[in-house]
Amino acid sequence: MSHQVTIQPSGHQFTVQDGETVLEAALREDFALPYGCRNGACGACKGKVLEGEVDYGAHQPATLPKDDKAKGLALFCTAKPKTDLIIEVKEIGAAKDIPVKTLPCRVEKMEKLAADVMAVWLKLPASERLQFLPGQYIDFLLKDGKRRSFSLANAPEEDQLLELHIRHVPGGLFTDQVFGGMKAKDILRIKGPQGSFFLRESDKPILFLAGGTGFAPIKSILGHVFHHGIDREMVLYWGAKTLADLYLPAPPSQWQQEHENFSFIPVLSEPLPADHWPGRTGLVHQAVLADIADLSGWQVYACGAPAMIEAAKHDFLVRGLPEDEFFSDAFSFQ
Repeated sequence: MSHQVTIQPSGHQFTVQDGETVLEAALREDFALPYGCRNGACGACKGKVLEGEVDYGAHQPATLPKDDKAKGLALFCTAKPKTDLIIEVKEIGAAKDIPVKTLPCRVEKMEKLAADVMAVWLKLPASERLQFLPGQYIDFLLKDGKRRSFSLANAPEEDQLLELHIRHVPGGLFTDQVFGGMKAKDILRIKGPQGSFFLRESDKPILFLAGGTGFAPIKSILGHVFHHGIDREMVLYWGAKTLADLYLPAPPSQWQQEHENFSFIPVLSEPLPADHWPGRTGLVHQAVLADIADLSGWQVYACGAPAMIEAAKHDFLVRGLPEDEFFSDAFSFQ
């Protein structure tokens, strides 16, 4: 049985078919609601149900606790309507005009950046370009019908090849293939762009927070920022376990030298004795807290593991960050 959903404050309406989530139906009808992981882990799609009832679906309890449900909140990537709905959520106006395409692509080249991180560059057919906002991601469409999502690391202005940073998850069907049998000239299918993690217009200084390969979409955003000469104050905190896990330190180090409005602070949580690490140590978001006493005037873009995102959001809000100035993309490994 289908149900009608009305979005407030825009008044837009769409129909959710039987078995669809609110988010799936909205995207199918070209309404760009915010989302990230699409499996109830990150909370980026959270919004309010003003009228009607939903089945909340499978999600991480910490992402939608009972208190949130009591306030009428739901995760639209997992919630399915039980009745017609009126929901309150801010639509992403900048993304709705970008077509989502399913395309073949060819592996152009591969480079191992760390023991468990592979850079992969994809080439699209000569007649195709993938328009995307910096920070968005693509899905690989696998033969068994499953998908694997990876953020684009190149800026939209440098779209001759699509650059991805893929971390090896042992036992992972797709990443085992990337680190095992994948080679140049292999043909794959992708769908994109996806996601609502991209730069918003503001005059506020920007805090970028990356964990591991969470650097990839931030690299895309920063490439775009520098291409257009945006002069907002920016600082990147990039967290990794060891020095080797800080797999691409040259670009942010170079950006820091070339741009007075950009600072780069790498943080290692478990440096090895052989690293001879002279820099910051500990959890990356705690380095931010040690440096910035008041976050009320900042805008934050955080990308990494769900635990990092959750801890950073909680602690940054305590430090005065407005909730609507925290944008995140949580990597949940499948």
